[in-house]
Amino acid sequence: MTDLTQLGSAKRDYKDTLFRKIFNDSGKLLDLYNAVNNTRYENPDDLRINTLDNAIYLNMKNDISFILDFHLSLYEHQSTPNPSMPLRNLFYIARLFEAEIDTRSLYASVAPGIPFPTFVVFYNGTAEQPEQDIIRLSDLYQQMPTLPKLELEVLLLNINYGKNQILMEQCQTLKEYALYVDKVRTYALQMKIKEAVELAVAESINEDILADFLTRYRAEAIQLSIFEYDEEKELEKLRRVERQAGETEGHAKGLAEGRTEGYVFTVRHNYGNGKSSSEITEILGLNKTFVEDVIELLNHNPKLSNLEIAKLLSSNNTLETE
Repeated sequence: MTDLTQLGSAKRDYKDTLFRKIFNDSGKLLDLYNAVNNTRYENPDDLRINTLDNAIYLNMKNDISFILDFHLSLYEHQSTPNPSMPLRNLFYIARLFEAEIDTRSLYASVAPGIPFPTFVVFYNGTAEQPEQDIIRLSDLYQQMPTLPKLELEVLLLNINYGKNQILMEQCQTLKEYALYVDKVRTYALQMKIKEAVELAVAESINEDILADFLTRYRAEAIQLSIFEYDEEKELEKLRRVERQAGETEGHAKGLAEGRTEGYVFTVRHNYGNGKSSSEITEILGLNKTFVEDVIELLNHNPKLSNLEIAKLLSSNNTLETE
């Protein structure tokens, strides 16, 4: 049996991703920024990378953060869908603001100026995702009786090969990264991952795909690619186990509700024939509270079906039998 705890702990102690290694370069990062924001900045020296080395939460670290013209961008690469990304970015941005301003100014009579933040996730996992999507912090709220007073939106961009082609044409490095990852995945279906990565690297250099980067950092690129592929497979395994566990739980719940529906039918039939709750309890050996709850629901809304009543009572953990 697969150990969920063991799988869940498969998260890395933080290390670089290939995406971060490639774009942790002011020139390439400026091209990516221009493509995402449809701007035409030309001087990489105007861009200041300010990723925090110690901004780690749950073994996860923001990939790249940088400031350009009073605009603070947090870029993250993900191969697994993560609905908690807005919450993670909330933690990150608080740390970044704390690092960017003199905290003593918070007590001054003049408000400190802070850069305008945006949050982007570059997704290239195998699970189906739209080309673009917005993930909101408010989606995580357990209750939201009014419009959210605190909101944070993350733009998800699907950078799998063939997706967001306009964006890819505007950033050549991003396009080549997508091509390289596609090669790794394609070859990994035919051979061991180490052989697949080595072939993808050699072929990419020959075809001038990330050629300068892969030539300069060949050994590290191979290591990172193998690690990321293995990690992605582990996370897929974890999701599959969790999904199966959820299906099993749902099946058990369905069986419980089906059994309860039968008890509800029996109570309803006897109550319709004029028997009291005490008589039904004694005759059928059912839990008195359960019988009384069924009768109360029937009196309150006689149009409720037996299954609807069963679901209501199951959610309240009412026991059918003594």
